[in-house]
Amino acid sequence: MGVIEDVYEDLDTDVEFEKFEAAVKDKVEQMGGLADEETAAMLIAHELRDEEVHGIADIEPGMEDVKFLAKVVSIGEVRTFERDDEDEDGRVLNIEVADETGRIRVSLWDQMAAGAEENLEVGTVLRIAGRPKDGYNGVEVSANKVEEDIEAEVDVQILDSYRVEDLAMGLSDVNLKGKLLDTGEVRTFDRDDGTEGRVSNLSLGDPTGRIRVTLWDERADLAEELEPGQSVEVVDGYVRERDGSLELHVGSRGAVEVIDESVEYVPETTDVGTLEIGQTVDIAGGVIEADGKRTFDRDDGSQGQVRNIRVKDDTGDIRVALWGEKADTDVELADYVVITDVQIKDGWQDDLEASAGWRSSVTVMDDAPDGASGTDDDASGSTSDQGLGAFAGDSAGAATSSDTTAASSESSADGEDVEFTGTVVQAGNPVILDDGTQTKTVETDAELGLGDEVTVNGTETDGRITADSVEVHTGAKR
Repeated sequence: MGVIEDVYEDLDTDVEFEKFEAAVKDKVEQMGGLADEETAAMLIAHELRDEEVHGIADIEPGMEDVKFLAKVVSIGEVRTFERDDEDEDGRVLNIEVADETGRIRVSLWDQMAAGAEENLEVGTVLRIAGRPKDGYNGVEVSANKVEEDIEAEVDVQILDSYRVEDLAMGLSDVNLKGKLLDTGEVRTFDRDDGTEGRVSNLSLGDPTGRIRVTLWDERADLAEELEPGQSVEVVDGYVRERDGSLELHVGSRGAVEVIDESVEYVPETTDVGTLEIGQTVDIAGGVIEADGKRTFDRDDGSQGQVRNIRVKDDTGDIRVALWGEKADTDVELADYVVITDVQIKDGWQDDLEASAGWRSSVTVMDDAPDGASGTDDDASGSTSDQGLGAFAGDSAGAATSSDTTAASSESSADGEDVEFTGTVVQAGNPVILDDGTQTKTVETDAELGLGDEVTVNGTETDGRITADSVEVHTGAKR
């Protein structure tokens, strides 16, 4: 075995031996006899070690020229531009390539751009040499050499339509269908070049998860044109990362369109009874308190707003602070809501509190999920209140005639006369009333509906009122 073979054997590279040997002989010739084959082979090996990367994920700005193998996943259009002190316009074509470790944009210039426009296809495997740099959307490679490798394989799946679970950093040309969970307001900002930008956000869900969608500039108005609950398709989106989470962005090339088909979204929520300080979670439940919106002055002189609601599921209840634009969400007593990305904090009187900020979404569901109501035909005299039975506390459910008799007997002996005014957050038997600060369970045969404001007089024992009279306030029903 010769010296060239010995050096090649020690080299971890995808370059074929024939190409390596030819490069060594060229190096000997270039140096005019100043280096023998062994020295030239060591020089070529050193260059290859510096340039070869194990995958796209290893490419960083500031590296010298790199070489890597990747599959073409998208091809842009050729753009022309004027060069300083040159009569002929320059041309550039951006392509997106991927391997098992990630994706990256590659810029092809002039003749390479023209050749790629005519011959390059999505799915082609390329050997690429170029210089990494910081680009508008992250690290990019400006190519100085690109050639097709017919024999090489790169295990990258190219999809016509994506699901949330398929999304990965760097993806572009993404088409995704989902259910619109929440919309935000349009915000403006100043760019470094002095122009004004516009941005808004949506939240989408599909059977595999949910994703935050960011709409830029002329697409930002879509957030005010679309409504939660609609099924939509994001067209030509691209995936970026923010604060450790993936987001789907829509710019001038993209769109968000309403579609006729129904897209299912089933949230994976955390039980309220298991929440701990410091968590960021999704929760769901029935609204048993709904305070009014309050405004306040920040230290910087701007004005903020917040609204508190209380949400209850089978395992417990928690106060939720809706901050900023979330405070404008149309949430009422007896609604079933799903609130995502809430931060669990230490609240008032050492109670836990959930904080819903700019990353959160607040979705009022048309119906509670199957099994969430906790009621059935035998447990209530009416099925019209399905959806909140599980959120009224341990006393929810029907009282049998013997239970009522026992409660009445106990009340006569140990209870106290009370008057309580509140809003019906569970109808049927028993009734649950809420006055904004506390809830009361009421035994009554009166026919009441969710949202009725009533005053009850009766005898209370252990938080349960056996009603002697029930007055419905005219016009108070929601």
